[in-house]
Amino acid sequence: MTKANNDLTPKYTVPGIEREAAGRLIGLLRMRLHALNDLHLTLKHVHWNVVGPHFVAVHEMIDPQVDRVREMADDAAERIAALGGVAQGTPGALVNERSWDDYSIGRADAIAHLAALDLVYTGVIEGVRAAVKEAGEIDPATEDLLIEHLRDLEQFQWFVRAHLESAGGTLATGGTHTEQEAAAKGAELG
Repeated sequence: MTKANNDLTPKYTVPGIEREAAGRLIGLLRMRLHALNDLHLTLKHVHWNVVGPHFVAVHEMIDPQVDRVREMADDAAERIAALGGVAQGTPGALVNERSWDDYSIGRADAIAHLAALDLVYTGVIEGVRAAVKEAGEIDPATEDLLIEHLRDLEQFQWFVRAHLESAGGTLATGGTHTEQEAAAKGAELG
């Protein structure tokens, strides 16, 4: 999990924010950085391991998401640095501090991957929403950055869900709780 805020309290920060409050923001952003770095790698994994009749559409849809998620990670890391913190972007820091497991789907049909990816996006988006709420109590600049990320992540999830939705608006993977369950339901569609 995240380090205690006192471990993240910088020696200096941006004008108008107390050092302890900056430490809270650094902690929030640190977990967003880990989530974004993990999402970037997960998206590339999907890009490399997708197969089936929807291969080209999904393969080409994923790369712009990868690029934007990498930009978001850079934004989060640079905000951490501006607040006086250290942006821990190493794999070891990500693995040691994350609260989620690795993406669990290997080579699979495009729709199976998208079904599992929908759950990944849900987890990332829920984390960003919680961070937006907490950042909003401290700093509008950090809150604004996170809201921008949230907008793009929700759009990417919409792109994914469009492949999983019926004309009547029902999500084929509704009610699933694990990537494996979602992928199995998605494979039935594919």
